[in-house]
Amino acid sequence: MDNLDQTYAGRRRTRRGNRRNAGRDTAAAGGRIDGQPGGQLGGLAGWQDIQTNLPPLTPLSADQLEAVHQASLQLLEEYGIEVMSADVRARFRAAGADVDEASMIVRADRGLILAAIASAPPVFRLTPTNPQRALTVGGRHIHFGMVSGAPNVHDIAGGRRSGNFEDYKKLIKLGQSFNILHFFGNQTLAPNDLPVSTRHLDTVFANLTLSDKIFMSMSIGAERVRDTAALTAIARGISLDEMADDPSSITNININSPRKLDVEMAAAAIAMAEMGQAVVVTPFTLMGAMTPVTLAAALTQQNAEALFAIALTQLARPGAPVVYGGFTSNVDMKTGAPAFGTPEFVRAMQISGQLARFYGLPLRASNANAANALDAQAVWESAFSLQGSCSGGANLIYHAAGWMEGGLSASFEKFVIDCEMLQQIIYTQRPIQVDASTLAVDEIAEVGPHGHFFGCDHTQQRYCDAFYTPLLSDWRNYETWLDDGGLWAHQRAATQCKTVLKEYVEPPMDSSSREELVDFVDRRKADGGAETEFLLSKK
Repeated sequence: MDNLDQTYAGRRRTRRGNRRNAGRDTAAAGGRIDGQPGGQLGGLAGWQDIQTNLPPLTPLSADQLEAVHQASLQLLEEYGIEVMSADVRARFRAAGADVDEASMIVRADRGLILAAIASAPPVFRLTPTNPQRALTVGGRHIHFGMVSGAPNVHDIAGGRRSGNFEDYKKLIKLGQSFNILHFFGNQTLAPNDLPVSTRHLDTVFANLTLSDKIFMSMSIGAERVRDTAALTAIARGISLDEMADDPSSITNININSPRKLDVEMAAAAIAMAEMGQAVVVTPFTLMGAMTPVTLAAALTQQNAEALFAIALTQLARPGAPVVYGGFTSNVDMKTGAPAFGTPEFVRAMQISGQLARFYGLPLRASNANAANALDAQAVWESAFSLQGSCSGGANLIYHAAGWMEGGLSASFEKFVIDCEMLQQIIYTQRPIQVDASTLAVDEIAEVGPHGHFFGCDHTQQRYCDAFYTPLLSDWRNYETWLDDGGLWAHQRAATQCKTVLKEYVEPPMDSSSREELVDFVDRRKADGGAETEFLLSKK
C-alpha cells in the first residue's frame, strides 16, 4: 500500500456519535436555514428543496425523439467513440464492445449501451455536511448552482482580474448566504495563485468550512475526486463505505466533442462511480464547430457521447448515481466565437430534457451568456438560458449565478442579479390558491366602482407578504430614485454583495472534524497532491 492508499484507508473508519451532526441542530449555517444573514434577502422564504409544478416543454414529437435515439445508437455502433484510456477500452471490451486498439475507437452496440444505462437510478439524494440542505436530484426537483471554473473574476471595485483564492472564498460566502443557491461547482473560481497540484485541497477545505451545501469535485483524474470524497466523509463524520450508500459528492465530466473521451475525465468518472458518488456527463457541443450546424445532428452527437459515458459509470458500478448533461449551443458563424443564451440553446435544453426523461435520468442544464460586460445582453441571454433550462425540466442548473464572458469570468454583481432572476422564477412556480378567501367577491363588491383596496381588511391582512419582495428592483419614481443617488441595478448589486459579505456567518463545525480536515490536507500536500494535467497527459 502506497502513501496515497494509506491516506484514503485512514479515512474509512466510522466516527459516530455527537461528531456526525455536531453543530447542526440549529440551522444557523452561515445565513440561517430560515432566512439570510441580517434578515431575508428577496422573495425566497428559507431553504427549500424546490419542486416545479409546471410540466416541461416537449419540442420534439415522439417519432422525432425516437429518430434522435436511433441515430445516436447507430453512431455508437458503427462509428464509435475515441477512448484515450486503456482502462476504459478494457472495460468496454469485457462488456462485449468492439475495440480497435490502433485507433482507440470503441464501438458499442445498442444492447450493451441500453442495458448499462438501465441500471442508473432516476432519482437520488445528495447529503452535504448539513443534512437539512440535502438535495433530491431527479423528478420535478430543481436546484441552482453557482458559476464554476472561471479563470477570471470581476467586480465594479476591482475590475477584471485573474482568479485568486481570496475572491474564491468571497464567492463561497456569497453562495452560502443565498438560499436560492443549492450547490457549488467544482471550483467556483480558478485560484490561479495556488499550486495546481494542491489547489483542490485548499478549495475543498474552503467549501467544507465556509459552506454546508453540496459542492462538486474537480474531475481531472482520480486523485482529486478521491481527495474530495475523503475530506467530505471526514466533515460528515462518516466512513467512505457509509458515504457510498448516502452520497455527498458529485462531479461533472465533459466529452471532448466530437466523440473523444480523455484519460483524466474517464478516470474521475470511474473513481466516483466506484465510490458510489454522483457523476454528471456533459458533452460540450457547439453547432458549427464541434457538431454539424443542424440542431438534430448536434443533439444526436450529444446524446451518443452522453450515453457512452453514462454507460461507463454503470460498468464501473451498476446503480451509481449519474446525471444526463446537455450543453449544446452554437457559434457565431461570422467569427467562430461561442454564443450562449440563443434560441438554439433554448431549444437544445428543452430537447435535452426530453432525452433525459426518455432514458429515465435526471437532467443537468446551464445558465450561460457570452456578454463581456454586465449590460442588457448579459441579462437577456441569461434569461433565455434559464427559460430553456427550466422549461426543459432541468434538475441541476449549473452556472446559475455569476457566469460571464462565456464562462471566462465570474462576476460578483452578476451573481446577485442572477439570484434575483432565480428567485422570481421559483416564485412563479408556487401553487396558486383559489378559494372564497382569495377570490374575494365580497370585498370587490364592498369597495365598489369608486373606491380602492389599500385600506380594506382583505389587503391589510395580507399586504406584508402578498407579493414577491425584490432584491434589486427599484420601483420608486424617477425623481425619488435620482435624489437617492440614481444607482443602476449593477451598482445596487455591488452594495448587496458588500452587505452580505459583512454579515456572513461561518457555519458551525466540530473542532475535531476541522482538525482532521487540516491533518488530511497537510499530509496530502506533503505527498505532492495530485498529478498535474501535464504529467497526466504524458501517460
